[in-house]
Amino acid sequence: MASVASKGSGLINRLLVQARPQLDVFMKYAKVELTPPTPADIPAIRQSIGNIMKGAKTGAYKNLSVREAWLNTLVTAEVLFWFYIGECIGKRQLVGYKV
Repeated sequence: MASVASKGSGLINRLLVQARPQLDVFMKYAKVELTPPTPADIPAIRQSIGNIMKGAKTGAYKNLSVREAWLNTLVTAEVLFWFYIGECIGKRQLVGYKV
């Protein structure tokens, strides 16, 4: 029984040593990407929303390459899927609300 415990602890130690660099990279990006916007970011957000609106009005989406259009479609689908998952979690069932 002691050999199983020592093998298990050795396996866990090796796993932690191998996972450390990947966790460090994850934490580096998580600190930057997962922070909420600061008040200093608001003007840039407004400008990018304005650019999106202007591009929609002028038809700039017609000049996108197929790759850019496909990437925009995937990002939109991801946002919609996360919204739907949040709705399912919020109502605690897949279909409809309990009345």
